[in-house]
Amino acid sequence: QVQLVESGGGLVQPGGSLRLSCAASTSIFRFSYMAWHRLVPGKQRELVAGITDGGSANYGASVEGRFTISRGDARNTVYLQMDSLKPEDTAVYYCHAARYGGANYWGRGTQVTVSP
Repeated sequence: QVQLVESGGGLVQPGGSLRLSCAASTSIFRFSYMAWHRLVPGKQRELVAGITDGGSANYGASVEGRFTISRGDARNTVYLQMDSLKPEDTAVYYCHAARYGGANYWGRGTQVTVSP
């Protein structure tokens, strides 16, 4: 069973930065795509950013220019650098990974709170 473990969430003031990390429990295969999504109670899950195995990245409109996604040197790790954080970025952030062939995996989430 593949597990994704997120870390790096916490409380930060508006305008501050946080870096989220996600690591998979296996390096036997490489994920074709890794991404970060976020969920606010009462709202739909939102794609924050994703990145392919080849390094092509895509971002949600609300975070474009403020967040940066990258894959680590270690196989099956992904990071989300979040800068210029706003209160509306407050959410639970989930790591998602897709294998070649279609299997999908999700982490358990990490809370990010942006508040004075």
